[in-house]
Amino acid sequence: MAAGPDSDMYEKIDRFLREKRPETPCLVVDLDIVSEKYRALAAGLPMVDIYYAVKANPAPEILSLLVGLGAHFDIAAPAELEACLVAGALPGRLSYGHTIKKERDIEMAASRGVDLFAFDSEAELLKLARAAPGSRVFCRIIMLTEGADWPLSRKFGCEVEMAHDLLLKAGDLGLRPHGVSFHVGSQQTDPDQWEIAVAETAMLFTRLEAAGVKPEMINLGGGFPARYRSDVPDVDRYGAAILAAIRKHFGNKPPAMIIEPGRGLVGDAGVIQSEVVLISKKGYDDEPRWVYLDIGKFGGLPETIGEAIKYRIRTPRDGAATPAILAGPTCEELDVLYEHDKYELPLDLEIGDRIEFLSAGAYSWSYSSVGFNGMPPLRRYFV
Repeated sequence: MAAGPDSDMYEKIDRFLREKRPETPCLVVDLDIVSEKYRALAAGLPMVDIYYAVKANPAPEILSLLVGLGAHFDIAAPAELEACLVAGALPGRLSYGHTIKKERDIEMAASRGVDLFAFDSEAELLKLARAAPGSRVFCRIIMLTEGADWPLSRKFGCEVEMAHDLLLKAGDLGLRPHGVSFHVGSQQTDPDQWEIAVAETAMLFTRLEAAGVKPEMINLGGGFPARYRSDVPDVDRYGAAILAAIRKHFGNKPPAMIIEPGRGLVGDAGVIQSEVVLISKKGYDDEPRWVYLDIGKFGGLPETIGEAIKYRIRTPRDGAATPAILAGPTCEELDVLYEHDKYELPLDLEIGDRIEFLSAGAYSWSYSSVGFNGMPPLRRYFV
């Protein structure tokens, strides 16, 4: 499949793959693209602090690069905290943004200097009061995620009425009720979804101030997309929509603002190269070929669950193409990547050919399993 303009975008990665011929499957990340994405997001959203969502790709090379660019970091576990500190990040530039934490992990983070924590329940708030007294806390509210390819439903966040009561209680417990957060869904393709969330947050701020609590920060979450099979608006469109929503609902005195991009910074920077292991049919009259690769859901592509994230795929062949079903190599029935959303693959594709998944820098290496079916975690390289 021709990749069009990606040939220029991935010139460094293509040269590495051509010259080094690494064993597959592997992920190759162009750090220059990560830098470009960070600078573009910073330009599109001035006055907003960028907290990189470490879970998207916690590689030391990426963390060190972002430290040098002045990034803050959104962490979800002690290991991510340590990785950021090793990379040179200051504790005051970290936000423990996960709402489900062990109390001992909260205590450890506070002892290392972290003083910004998320919560979405009374039980979590009580843990914070005991383990990190005096810290700044923000409450995550449930938000609609229409327009997102990877929606976030009710696992995280609480209803606005509960958030109001919990933030009032935070002050009574000796914590600092610092603000409110939300997430409009990962791979959010509709920039206007932030306007809905900002409007609801502004009303909550007004109610809190009337009750004597003045929150200082709004966490706008993540959701900034990578480019998969469908086009997405550019970062300036997101920046304009978000800032317009802030002006509309907060006027000329906006609160401090932070964002938590992950996919939007590292997704487009990575390419996964895989090898074709088998091409077969299930019957003589079966139309779609089955193309089995040496990577699947458990090797770094779990976001193909429900065929939610649709990667662009590039092959070395350019002949006539027909629909194919793509599957991973494991002895697990669930390890099918694309069956209903048919991909057209060249008829002259052969076993042993190497194909690439583009914009695969986020939620691939960090998701890859350790040893399922005896397969090693996804190899990674940086150029």
